Amino acid sequence: MSRLFVDAIVVGAGVIGLAVARKLALCGLETIILERANAIGTETSSRNSEVIHAGLYYPQGSLKATVCVNGREALYDYCARRGVEARRVGKILVAASPEELPKLEAIAAAAKRNAVFDLVPLTQSDVADLEPELHCAGALLSPSTGIIDSHGYMQALREDFETAGGMIAFHTPAVAISCGGARIRLTTGGAEPTEIGASFVVNSAGHGAPGLAARTAGLSPNMVPPQWYAKGNYFALSGRQPFSHLIYPMPDHAGLGVHATLDLNGRCRFGPDVEWVDENYSLDVAASRAEQFYDAIRRYWPGLRDGALQPDYAGIRPKLHDATMPMPDFRIDGPHLHGVKGLVNLFGIESPGLTGSLAIADEVAAALGVAAISKPPIPIDN
Repeated sequence: MSRLFVDAIVVGAGVIGLAVARKLALCGLETIILERANAIGTETSSRNSEVIHAGLYYPQGSLKATVCVNGREALYDYCARRGVEARRVGKILVAASPEELPKLEAIAAAAKRNAVFDLVPLTQSDVADLEPELHCAGALLSPSTGIIDSHGYMQALREDFETAGGMIAFHTPAVAISCGGARIRLTTGGAEPTEIGASFVVNSAGHGAPGLAARTAGLSPNMVPPQWYAKGNYFALSGRQPFSHLIYPMPDHAGLGVHATLDLNGRCRFGPDVEWVDENYSLDVAASRAEQFYDAIRRYWPGLRDGALQPDYAGIRPKLHDATMPMPDFRIDGPHLHGVKGLVNLFGIESPGLTGSLAIADEVAAALGVAAISKPPIPIDN
């Protein structure tokens, strides 16, 4: 087995791993990303709604609220500077019935606590002017909510990372981590198993993060959370596209409800729902789930015609709770929590992880005690 040494290792080349690795490389650290797949962003990062969230739903002071609100404007600014397409199309959050109006008011109050001050209350007449086919008892407009080319964003992060001297090793799974010596040691699998020593290791393996933490010698088992999987199915809409804004119902226990999202070409799709699965999940979308989608969507869009929904794609949320538990916060477990110098474990990073990715990278660097950016900034594309 060959051995080598670097300053930092990031496990996982999803959007969070790429943002973290970029940050560390810009701080002057020789950084490697280990990715078991053959490309960047092949799992959760490429199977989501591609929405830039405003920060409406999350408990005040939570990591979700902090990274979403801080990361949102940083993301819009980054996309503008790097030529990544992102649009503030706006979101209409709807109370489909009078009974849901108190939930709408609670979300408006939570948004203010999170320093989101641009929500606009909408009457039924206002909604009829903006989205004539939308049915609701009341609504809120979030003008800061938008959509993004997530693949273009990840590619820009990769380019920044590699320009700063970073390297990605594809087909290279992280097998085990050993702590306690002068360096953290990480063993890889793949065609050429290698032991890599590093001062800093960031476990950003998404669904695989708890498993890798469990294979980390020197980390207390009490710091390894159990993992659950919530599949989110999406259905595409055929025919005329009805909306010009994102349309969100009231959130449910494990997600934000079956909402209507738009891609950058204006096409509408619906999802995700919440389907609890085990680790042997399939990413196929069962056509039979369409019945539940029709029922959910017609609460706010009664004009949805039969046969208009077609199975599209699915993604898996890396959950730290099951259907009976309250939704927990993101976990950025650094040395101040687990006592292992140089190690950060990222657990349960689902929505709004894409929105908060740049802010999460800052949080990780702070947890590791890495200094502010010391390399020149990446040139801006014209």
